[in-house]
Amino acid sequence: MATVPPGIRLLVSFDRDQWYRALTFILTFLLYTSFHLSRKPISIVKSELHKNCSSVNELATIASSSSGSGQPPSLPSLHTDMDCSWKPFDKRNYKQLLGAMDYSFLCAYAVGMYLSGIIGERLPIRLYLTVGMLTSGLFTCLFGLGYVYNIHSLGFYIFVQVANGLVQTTGWPSVVTCISNWFGKGRRGLIMGLWNSHTSVGNILGSLIAGYWVSSNWGMSFIVPGIIIAVMGVVCFFFLIEHPNDLKSMYAQSSSPGKSVPTKRWTGENGHTEMYMQYKDNKTQGVIEFSLCLLFAKLVSYTFLFWLPLYITKAAHLDAKKAGDLSTLFDVGGIVGGILAGVISDKLGKRATTCAVMLLLAAPTLYGFSMISEFGLGPTIGMLLVCGCLVNGPYSLITTAVSADLGTHKSLKGNARALSTVTAIIDGTGSVGAALGPLLAGLLSAGGWDRVFYMLMTADFLALLLLLRLVTKELTSTKPRPISAVELKEH
Repeated sequence: MATVPPGIRLLVSFDRDQWYRALTFILTFLLYTSFHLSRKPISIVKSELHKNCSSVNELATIASSSSGSGQPPSLPSLHTDMDCSWKPFDKRNYKQLLGAMDYSFLCAYAVGMYLSGIIGERLPIRLYLTVGMLTSGLFTCLFGLGYVYNIHSLGFYIFVQVANGLVQTTGWPSVVTCISNWFGKGRRGLIMGLWNSHTSVGNILGSLIAGYWVSSNWGMSFIVPGIIIAVMGVVCFFFLIEHPNDLKSMYAQSSSPGKSVPTKRWTGENGHTEMYMQYKDNKTQGVIEFSLCLLFAKLVSYTFLFWLPLYITKAAHLDAKKAGDLSTLFDVGGIVGGILAGVISDKLGKRATTCAVMLLLAAPTLYGFSMISEFGLGPTIGMLLVCGCLVNGPYSLITTAVSADLGTHKSLKGNARALSTVTAIIDGTGSVGAALGPLLAGLLSAGGWDRVFYMLMTADFLALLLLLRLVTKELTSTKPRPISAVELKEH
């Protein structure tokens, strides 16, 4: 008899629950990757909506002179206007207009996040997330159709951004609740750090996809990501398992046909109202400090998300595709930063201290990054990686492991679905900063990019200050565990 292959022995060594846990990890990872994949194209396309027309006009003049004709040749584009920019972003205040588009999306996202947690707590997560992804795919495609149908109305693009911002709020509370339902406190920082790399993976894929079409047909830079997130919404509907209890109930009913099997409910004794009262009475948990810290940390992260490719285009004098490809290194650094923050905070048992150290190191890195135009390609790559690591590390830790710690606090009395609202509260506050950052960048960059980086360094410093009380408490505490981390109760 032949021996069983080692690969098969490895596969059968995992029990059923471990396979379902792995499925949930991978599926929620891919679902939120598609969310960020669909957000990234706008930052890549900005440099195409308003181009440096001098080089295009110069080429046209040379070609006209060489042909001996007084008529300038037609440009190789589907849309041949007097200039090479896309109306209405061809004006002198184009930075403000582009910033207004970012602000429209992010402001709607911030406002909608508070409502999303409340709604998500009361609806089946699988259906709620599916509808959100399908509608997000629709609005992402609509933005790209603006190119196909030659739409030059600022109101159209603002409307699409607002609508997309609202429906995308279904994503984060839903996936965090699912992953927290399946994974308890043990090594939560490491698991969440690995899992949260979906943010950077989505940004990288979004940059590459958008960059492929940005110079030839920027509408496809939105249509393709829109189709991807819609398809993943269908996958979510067919395969997402919200909680291990769902499987227990299914297997119990299949083993006892015709019998009604009672299952425990997740909702707290007084539901949503009780949760808010518990948070009101348990301020020492650090919800306020972490939420406000995330506001400034997310301000920095999202300013890079929406403006980095354009900044590289202007500062390093690269075309849109090369700038988009280079900007992905920031997200590669973000993957490392998220995992590193999770591992360190697990090892030390100090979430706030880990965030504070990374924020402290980020400030001088941001200053060095502001001089990117003076560096060669090698140092620029290094700065992108280090800056991405230090900027996204605290942001990743707070939105995942810290939110899960606070959302499973004993004061919630095992109300697992309340985690959706807790996550929305923290991320919603952070999203206020995410809305302000790109808007301020659009306004300040008109006076020079140095002003943008001074704003980012100030935000980084304020985020650090807001954690000082929690850092002091952690350093003086003899308990070897993260603040408010409590074992996730099994139901």
